[in-house]
Amino acid sequence: MSRIGKLPIEIPQGVNISIDNRLVTVNGPKGELTYKLLPSLEVLINDQNVTVSLVKENKNTVSLFGLTRTLIANMIIGVSEGFEKQLEFHGVGYRAAIEGDELVLNMGYSHPIKYKPKAGIDLKVEKNIITVTGISKQLVGQTAAEIREFKKPEPYKGKGIKYVGEKIRRKAGKAAAKAGA
Repeated sequence: MSRIGKLPIEIPQGVNISIDNRLVTVNGPKGELTYKLLPSLEVLINDQNVTVSLVKENKNTVSLFGLTRTLIANMIIGVSEGFEKQLEFHGVGYRAAIEGDELVLNMGYSHPIKYKPKAGIDLKVEKNIITVTGISKQLVGQTAAEIREFKKPEPYKGKGIKYVGEKIRRKAGKAAAKAGA
């Protein structure tokens, strides 16, 4: 049995949770998110707490018990506070800009890369930092990962797109050939 799954989730002020036909809907000041429950899991709403419990216990439901609780907790945080990931890029001539609703990246290729984010995701560019914000933790993380894929950081010069705070293990280049060898 999951220790995380047993923990109650606190509902902050301004957030409403409803369950209708196995569909959990969370409304808050930033938006609305939904999640479809498995038939073997049950969500109970008491006063200002939400708890997840097992209806029947088998290997599959026990493994998804803690996951369901965490997904609902992330939905509550998302509609009340939102999520944010920051990416930074390094390289000579590397640029990023927002044109309309698209992110345009110049990353040393012969053409600019245009990226259109999914609905519910906002992108901002300041100097060499790209900020991805939204209410869905999964969607924010997926968008940041897709942007990072355009030019992964390389270990020799450190050029590319990386998460803010990510450490890139640097490698030494080739050693110069010895004279007379």
